Formats: sequence, C-alpha cells, structure tokens
Amino acid sequence: MAYKVTDACVNCGACEGECPVEAISEKDGMRWIDPDKCQDCGACAGVCPTEAIIAG
Repeated sequence: MAYKVTDACVNCGACEGECPVEAISEKDGMRWIDPDKCQDCGACAGVCPTEAIIAG
C-alpha cells in the first residue's frame, strides 16, 4: 500500500525531493502522495521531521 501524509504535516517539503517517482506534491496546504505513483520505498517517511508520513 502507498504511504500517506497525516495531519501532522507542516508542509516543509522535505519529502518531495526524496521521492524517486515524483509522487509527492502540495495539496490544500500540505503534502500529498499520489497512491498510483507511490512505490512504497519509504524514502519520504525517513526524512519527515514530524513523522507525518506513514505506511498506508
């Protein structure tokens, strides 16, 4: 399952640059992970300073 962003997101953007398939973008004031593009690598979760990205 794809990773997802929780309400703990502070929209810092650290995760977006780590995604190898460009599945992360900004949506409604926070980051969003496109589940159709996400490859479940977890790179985004590893750099999130607020631990707002979790396995889906």
